[in-house]
Amino acid sequence: MSRTIKNYNKIIETFSSRLIRTAELNNIGIYSKDIGELINAEYIERVKQGYYRLVEHAENDSEAKLISELYPDGIICMTSALFYYGYSDRTPLTWDIAIDRNVSKARFNIDYPYVKPYYIDRAHLEYGVTEAEYEDCTLKIFDKDRLICDCIKHENKMEREIYNKAIISYINDTAKNITHLLEYAKKRNIHKKVRERIGVWL
Repeated sequence: MSRTIKNYNKIIETFSSRLIRTAELNNIGIYSKDIGELINAEYIERVKQGYYRLVEHAENDSEAKLISELYPDGIICMTSALFYYGYSDRTPLTWDIAIDRNVSKARFNIDYPYVKPYYIDRAHLEYGVTEAEYEDCTLKIFDKDRLICDCIKHENKMEREIYNKAIISYINDTAKNITHLLEYAKKRNIHKKVRERIGVWL
C-alpha cells in the first residue's frame, strides 16, 4: 500500500467528512508534501488557505454546509436572508454573512462559495439571531425583524426593487413583530427612520 493511500485511510479514520485544517493534518503526521500528493491523487481538495476536505464527500455537501463549517461564527444577513424568508425572489449571487469586524479579513479570501462579509461590532451580533434550516445543516440567521431593521439602515446601499419588495413582504407577514423591530432599531440607532419607513403601513 502506497504512502498516499495510507495517509488517505488515516484521514478517513480521523476526520470523516468535515473540513480539515492543515494543523490537524500535521498533528497526525501528514505534512505539506503528503498533502500535495493527496491533492494530486484527487483524494482531498483545497477549499481555501489552510482548509481541505475529502473529494468523495464534496459532491454531497451543499454550499450551506461548507458555509456552516467555514464560518460557524457568521450570521446570514441581507439579501441571503431576504431570499431565505421569501422576501426576495432573486437568487443571491453571494452568501451575505455578518461577522465580527475584528476577525481576520483573510478568512474571506476564498474562491468558492462566493461570500460577502458584513463587518459589524460584536455587540450587534448578539441580538435578533435565530436559526435557518437548510437541506443538510443549520445556520445562524438574523430574524425577520432584525433583518428589516438592517435593510432600512442600509437602504441607500440596496437595489431599490429589492428594498421595496422586502419592506412590503415584511409588512404583509403575519409573523412580524413590530415591538422587536423597534427594539432593534433603538440598538441600531435608527429608531426614527424605522418608524418613518414602517409606520405609514401600519
